[in-house]
Amino acid sequence: MNDHMQTQEMLEAIENELHRSVADPGESELNQYYSMLAYHLGWEGEGAGPEARGKRIRPLLVLLTCAAAGGNWKDALPAAASVELVHNFSLIHDDIQDNSPLRRGRETVWRRWGIPQAINAGDAMFTLAHLSLLRLEETTSPEITTRAANTLHQACLQLTKGQYLDLAFETKDYLPLNAYWQMVGGKTASLIGACTELGAIVADVSKQRRDSFREFGFNLGLAFQAQDDILGIWGDAALTGKSNESDLIAGKKSLPVIFALDQGGTFAARWAQGKIQAEETKQIASLLENEGAREFSQESASQMTDKALNALTEADPKGQAGEQLISLANRLLSREL
Repeated sequence: MNDHMQTQEMLEAIENELHRSVADPGESELNQYYSMLAYHLGWEGEGAGPEARGKRIRPLLVLLTCAAAGGNWKDALPAAASVELVHNFSLIHDDIQDNSPLRRGRETVWRRWGIPQAINAGDAMFTLAHLSLLRLEETTSPEITTRAANTLHQACLQLTKGQYLDLAFETKDYLPLNAYWQMVGGKTASLIGACTELGAIVADVSKQRRDSFREFGFNLGLAFQAQDDILGIWGDAALTGKSNESDLIAGKKSLPVIFALDQGGTFAARWAQGKIQAEETKQIASLLENEGAREFSQESASQMTDKALNALTEADPKGQAGEQLISLANRLLSREL
């Protein structure tokens, strides 16, 4: 079986497991309840399909890690569905907190059904994630299930800490760089680190290998976020699907911005004057580049990438799945600028 065929088989299995986790209750009074979850997961409503579902990167990392660590990836499917549901719970709540009207080109859940019901849908998604994880008892053992649950619970706690910092930082004029890494470590990297650790836990490898797989995922998440921040200012929107104006207009304290504020130069002076307007974004992006923010951010992303790949080497991934894991990491970190 070639790489594409195995990955496709995994993605289809992930989707089936998600449907199992988010089963239609079949009660007319709960039709809308199910529809909110199914809509957000990209299964129902206008624009439903692959684009609305997202890439399912996190569950794929769980399965590939499990196989690369010598386990049977099908045993890890409950954990794979669980991390995808946690990720989607966080997106539903993020969209409310950020007042975002669109997600993957469609109306967000809160815009469609209102904030109270969207909060409830997110809570349901979070609960279903943990119920999904408990099905590891059917494919592994109670000991492995408990270890996996502890890993996911810790990641969820870090996720909320990262989101707290992200929201708290919106009102601060200045941030040290270490605060940025603390924030993205919780908001982005903690769950990706949990994905690779969960795969290793299901494969029942030694603690040393498990830690190396987790370090791979965590640093992959840091590198991915740094890269995403670069794309948010200098990316080609036609290639990335991400506007290269919205981060600056929204006043997002991304890595390039925090670096440039620390320099105290022309950009910092302009930032202090208030909201950046759409017609200024190209000029501001050039200013950031001239002050070294782009180069610094790219160097940071490269350093985190090296850490991730070094940790993966230490984890000693095996076989075709190991090659696919390396390939997936490289694809995630070489998105078009």
